[in-house]
Formats: sequence, C-alpha cells, structure tokens
Amino acid sequence: MNQMTSRIKSLVPVNCLFLRIPVMLYDNHNRPIQYLRLAVTDRCNLRCQYCMPKEGITYLPKESLMTFEEMERLVSLMAEMGVTKVRVTGGEPFLRKGVITLLERIRKTNGIQELHLTTNGSLAVDYLDELKKIQIDSINLSLDTLDRDRFHRITRRDEFDKTWNAFLAFRQAGIPIKINCVVMEGVNTDDIVPMVELTKEKDLSVRFIEEMPFNGTGQRLPGIAWNHKRILEHIQERFPDLEPVPVSASSTAKLYKVAGYGGAFGIIAAYSRTFCGTCNRIRVTAQGLLKTCLYDNGVLNIRDLMRSGLSDEQLRIALLDAFRSRPKDGFEAEAARPVSASMSTIGG
Repeated sequence: MNQMTSRIKSLVPVNCLFLRIPVMLYDNHNRPIQYLRLAVTDRCNLRCQYCMPKEGITYLPKESLMTFEEMERLVSLMAEMGVTKVRVTGGEPFLRKGVITLLERIRKTNGIQELHLTTNGSLAVDYLDELKKIQIDSINLSLDTLDRDRFHRITRRDEFDKTWNAFLAFRQAGIPIKINCVVMEGVNTDDIVPMVELTKEKDLSVRFIEEMPFNGTGQRLPGIAWNHKRILEHIQERFPDLEPVPVSASSTAKLYKVAGYGGAFGIIAAYSRTFCGTCNRIRVTAQGLLKTCLYDNGVLNIRDLMRSGLSDEQLRIALLDAFRSRPKDGFEAEAARPVSASMSTIGG
C-alpha cells in the first residue's frame, strides 16, 4: 500500500487544480460508472445459507471499517465523477449505529439523484419515519420464502414475522419496494410461483436471483440447475401469458409481468452473468475495498488511501487508474483470482 500511495502522489501534486473539473468515470471497455453499492457493515443478524456459513465468520473490528465521514467523502468524490445512484447495503445496514445519519448526508450530496437501501427488514421498522423523511427512493427486501419454517431453515433464525411485518409497513408507508429472492435448488423453488402472485399488487416488484458462490466457505458451485432460463420456464408453466417490461441498458434484471397484474418480476442472471457487457456499477466494502466486479477480489483499498493523506485529486487519479484494467465480465474476474468471501463481506 505504501508503494501504491507513493506512486499516486507522484502522479499529481496535492494542490493540482485542473483535476477539479468533473471527470466522468469510464472503464477500459467504455462502460460508464454511475452506480455505487456501498456496504456499511459486514455484520448480519441472520445467517442465510447462500450468504454466510453457519458459524466461523470473524467480523471486522470497528477500526477496520470505513468511518461515515470517509464514506461521505467517497460518495461526494464519486458524485463529482458521474455517479448518480447509491445503494447502501451490508451485512444488515441497521446493525451499524448511526446509519440513518449517513443516509441523510448521502441524500444531500450534490449530484446524487437516487438513494436506495437493501435490508433484511428485521430491524428496519423502527426507522420507518426517518426513511420516509429522507425520501428513500426504494428498498430491496431480502426475502427468499413466504413460508415461516422454510425461512427459519434458510436464515437459521426465526425472524420471519419481523421481515414480513417490515414488508407490510413499507407498503403502507408508500415506499417503493422490491423483494430479492435467491433461488436455491431443493430449498425454495416452491416459493417462485407464490412470489409471482404477490405482483398482483400495483407497483410491487420481485427479483429472482441465481444462486452465487459467495457463502464464505470457499466452495465453488460447479453449476446451478435453477438458472435464469429454468426460472423463467417454471414461471411460464403457471403463467403462459407473460409480457416483457422494458428496462434500461444497464439493468441486471430482465423484467416481466403477468397479464393483468399491477406489478412485475425480474430474473437476475447473477451466476450466468449475462449482463456484464453493460454493467455500470461498482462496490465498496465496509472496510473500503473497491470491487470493480462482483467476482473480483478487490482492486483498491480506498480506506487506506484516505488515511494515508491523499487529496481528493489524488484519490480521483487512483479511481481512474483502477478502472483502466477492469475485467470485461465476471468470468474473467473470477478466473484471475476466485473469491471465497461471504456475500455479507462483499457487500450485497
């Protein structure tokens, strides 16, 4: 890290003024970077089997996490470089004390047009009034089943009622909500059709996500039986009249709606990685590790660079440099150095 810091400092003087002109982030494949997924903690009060091992996770000490001030500085810097959308994730974000204050500061950051949140919902209801005041743009609720016993088996915790009550509270409050459902063979495929049935309601959205190899055990999936094609075929068996829904070029999901339903569902090919060619997002973990791809092992420690005394201009140079060698897709990133971390550590 010292060598990297010295190299970056040599590239631009601390008081250099010309780099204060906004610089748009593009990677080496000419993809704009407009979306930051920012993890605020690696801790979670659930133990979802696709995300974390049952035991053995060593949480980061507080001093290893980015401070909220460092996160706010990063968001402000990236907003100047063209990032317009921020999603705050974890772990479970509400396990970190003061996260509402961070959300308020991000909302006020010049250039940030959208602020979103991913949560398991079990703690979120206590912050409902604050979320409404902040005018959070949407909440992604992690909910992999509508069955209480199955929820317990998947999460290894008996918290279904809290998560479901959070879903109902968000709906009543008028906060746009998406349900994230990771599809696991032999575990929750019976929930797919009931989840689609939820989209009868206006503006309700469900996302079915292919299972990914990030449960913290280091084991690699040789393949998945329930990929995006099979999920869609399964839904079409029950709902043959599906209507495609237009999405933005950078969307990770292909969207559909059942004829006559008010909401929609999407399928995210997270394991098949069919959307990499238009990816506009980056991740920063709770300890400040920049991931230019979900499947890479991290390319830059922003926390350490900040604490070494780099100016904003020098940090901007470091970020631009990191994107000059971004993998073209998740397969290339994984081949370079397979990830064995848990999704809670990666940042959702």
